[in-house]
Amino acid sequence: MSNPTRAFLLGPLLKGVSRSFYLTLRVLPTGMRDPIGLAYLLARAADTIADTSLISPEQRLALLLSLRAQVNGTPVDGTLFHRMAAEVAGQQTQSDEKVLLESLSPALDVLSQLSESDRKAVRGIVSTLTEGMEFDLRTFPDERSGQLAALRDYDDLDRYTYLVAGCVGEFWTTMTYAHMPGTLKEAPDTMERRGVRFGKALQLTNVLRDCGKDLRIGRCYLPQTLLDRHGLSPHDLLLPANSARAKPLLVELLRKSLEHFREALDYTLAIPAFSVRLRLACLWPILIGLETLLLLVDNDVWLDPQNVSKVRRNRVYQIIGSSLLMVPSNGLVRNAIETRIAQIEARL
Repeated sequence: MSNPTRAFLLGPLLKGVSRSFYLTLRVLPTGMRDPIGLAYLLARAADTIADTSLISPEQRLALLLSLRAQVNGTPVDGTLFHRMAAEVAGQQTQSDEKVLLESLSPALDVLSQLSESDRKAVRGIVSTLTEGMEFDLRTFPDERSGQLAALRDYDDLDRYTYLVAGCVGEFWTTMTYAHMPGTLKEAPDTMERRGVRFGKALQLTNVLRDCGKDLRIGRCYLPQTLLDRHGLSPHDLLLPANSARAKPLLVELLRKSLEHFREALDYTLAIPAFSVRLRLACLWPILIGLETLLLLVDNDVWLDPQNVSKVRRNRVYQIIGSSLLMVPSNGLVRNAIETRIAQIEARL
């Protein structure tokens, strides 16, 4: 693998497909960037396969499982990459995602060049993330069918948030202990547990923010048992006019998200103040996530897919700018996050 090819994959291509996460990646300490960046690329390729609704869920699942096997060391099957190009890449409207799918072979070459421990960690995280995608494809109907299904109970939702985000907190923690030994003073199992909660906080926020859009492709991540308790059905949530009626359900899940965010705060404060880059990489998603929850709780039509509670780009840059002043101080970090949590709770 030539350095220019590796540099392209983990530079311009990664930037093109990772959107705001690229900001977090760039601020990471050098040793962590390549394995985390590569894991993101492979997971993003898998996600693109799983989300390509122009091919059947069965085809997507077969490609997804084949890609997972190759990431885990199955000898490279040239037909897989041919099928990717023929069945998936041609369906992409975004050129970066098309290039990503066409770059899987060199990406797997980069994986083979990582140290044994990093390779094992990347394989583990990509395998778990693809389990989450498999969960979606097996649980929900074809997006084109007009059908709608809900998760069964909160345990299903909790498992889902682990598979698609909580596991990233574990992986992140593993990478930190491996590449920045001595940085984290807390026990690894404590930090891994907090890391899982950190990821769940962000994903539960995404679930609530994107509820209106997900419902329209047949996916209700709000569990049936909670809907029953609040006298609702998945189809009720398709009507934005029911936003007020469904607000108690939103509030219940917002409170669970805030519990996770408190663990994310503890995770961040366990990083020494001198590790500014690592702290910023944690602080930004927390602040942006809490800003999203503030928008959600104030959104009277939160079920309307045309009124998604999304933090605007200029506000993201404001948050990033203000974080640079507070990041070295435990007191300022704690105060900023606890103040935002209190603002959300006051509106509940």
